[in-house]
Order: sequence, then C-alpha cells, then structure tokens
Amino acid sequence: MKTIFATTGFALALATAGIVTAGNSVAAVPAAVSSTCSTCHGADGISSVSTFPNLAGQEKSYLETQLKAFRDHSRADARAQAYMWGIAGPLSDSSISALATYFSEQAPAAGQPVADAALVAQGKAIFDNGVASQGIPACQSCHGAQAQGMATFPRLAGQHRTYLVQQLMAFHDGSRQNAIMNANVKNMTEAQAQAVAAYIHTQ
Repeated sequence: MKTIFATTGFALALATAGIVTAGNSVAAVPAAVSSTCSTCHGADGISSVSTFPNLAGQEKSYLETQLKAFRDHSRADARAQAYMWGIAGPLSDSSISALATYFSEQAPAAGQPVADAALVAQGKAIFDNGVASQGIPACQSCHGAQAQGMATFPRLAGQHRTYLVQQLMAFHDGSRQNAIMNANVKNMTEAQAQAVAAYIHTQ
C-alpha cells in the first residue's frame, strides 16, 4: 500500500508539474522534487539520512541510467526494489532527463572529516592504487582523482559512508548487478569497504 501511494503521488506530482509530457522544462522539476524526491534525497539533492544517497552534483548520465534501471527493474537490489521501483515506474524518458539535469546542477555535498586518520589513509591507498594482490583496481581510474565522477561513472565524493559501504558490499555479493563493479570488488573485504568509504566521505 505504501509503495502504491508513493507511485500514485509521484505520478500525480509529475503531471501537475508538467514534466511527464514531452518538451518539459527544467524549471518545472522542483515541484516534483519537493513533493516526492525531497522526502528521501532532500530538495537540493543532499539527504539527511545515510540510507538515501546524495544526488546533488551527480553525473547526469549516471542519474539517467539509474532511474531507467529502476523503472525497468534491471537494478534489482533490495533497496532498489523497496524504495525506487514504484517511484520510477511512471517516469517518461523526458521526466528522467529533467530530474537528472536538476540534481546534476545542484551544488554537491562537501566532504566531511573522519576522526580515524589511519582508516582514511588506508582507504586513500586503496582508492588511489587499488590492491593488486586481490585484483582490486584503483577506484580513481574510473571515478576521478577526487572521486568527482566522470560521465557514466558516478560522483562518489561527499557521499554518505553508510550508503557507500552498503553499495560496495552489494556489488561484492552480487545483489546489485554491474559487471565492472562486481568484478572490481569481488575480493574486497568489508573492512576495506569501510576504509574506502571513510576516505571518499572526506572528499
């Protein structure tokens, strides 16, 4: 019932905001954002709860890809099913493009200090250089030297630590499918994921 309500409410908000139809404008997006997206992700794309990722400043193409994957259910990890399948279901391609544009243009979350300096240093080493003995490549080779993201590779800088660990472990155990990431982190331990997330959180 909760999912049905969220889906219906979001579709209504999109229709009211005029962004379901073709030719929608970015200026219309905030109405939909304030009615639904902001509940979990914040009106400016910076969420107050670590369960939900920050979207502000994220690569537009990545946001579009993920929203389409939620819509067609090809992203099928448990959190995707619980939170995003119903919401993304009614979205048109033009709606997705408008939402992705809006969030990509918001100022990204700033990095936050992490008290455990040794953990951050370990994470930086993995991020910058990978772990050759475990077949873990350097994260920065795809996500950028400051984790800023590049085209289809998402921005990670400033993301919630808890969310990052959850996603790394979902890639690790295969519950979130992505051929590149499944291969890259299949040998990563949870302790290493915690370290990488701590470092990225500071960026």
